[in-house]
Amino acid sequence: MTAEVELPQAPPGARAVFGEFFPEAVRYAELLADAGVKRGLIGPREVPRLWERHLLNCAVLSEVVPEGVTVCDVGSGAGLPGIPLALVRPDLKITLLEPLLRRTNFLQEVVELLGLDHVTVVRGRAEEVLGSLQPVHVVTARAVAPLDRLAGWGVPLLRPYGEMLALKGDTAEEEIAGARAALSKLGVVETEVLHVGEGVVDPMSTVVRVVVGESPGGVRFAAKRAKAARTSRTRRRR
Repeated sequence: MTAEVELPQAPPGARAVFGEFFPEAVRYAELLADAGVKRGLIGPREVPRLWERHLLNCAVLSEVVPEGVTVCDVGSGAGLPGIPLALVRPDLKITLLEPLLRRTNFLQEVVELLGLDHVTVVRGRAEEVLGSLQPVHVVTARAVAPLDRLAGWGVPLLRPYGEMLALKGDTAEEEIAGARAALSKLGVVETEVLHVGEGVVDPMSTVVRVVVGESPGGVRFAAKRAKAARTSRTRRRR
């Protein structure tokens, strides 16, 4: 039996980052440290660094998310980065997309407990919801897959000229270099590496920003999206 690991107090910077939603951030951290560990959503070793490595690391992503847009957090898992982003940005409409039932159950409980009316939980894989989920302005992801595979799932969910923001580590530049051919086929027109969270997290959070043109996912996904949309309309008419 694993001994319980105590959640440390929030660092001073957390109050400034989460503002009026700081109590909700504390509650979320408590849920991760308790139910999150018991249900296998995060490892017990992560509890001592929940604030710096997880909540704050994700919350600072808000620095590069435009105002008032729609967001889909692909492979949301325990809600990272989607929940911290939702806490600091009530102006966003966020969908937490996650295929595993035990994770979506946890996410739904968190959303209801924290009163996050601007957040929706959807169970499914990115390729399964294509056409049924409205295209979004921004796709977010963290620790889901290498960039080429992640882009294959996330980019087709975007609106034309939308962007994917992926929290990555030190290998961000290498991932971009290795994924260039795949990204080009997916209709990506711009990539860059951003560093966010100065004065809040150390080291700063690394974000790969991928911008698409008028055909998110490329020609193949445009046809697939159109077919899915037609099927959806036919079902609604019945």
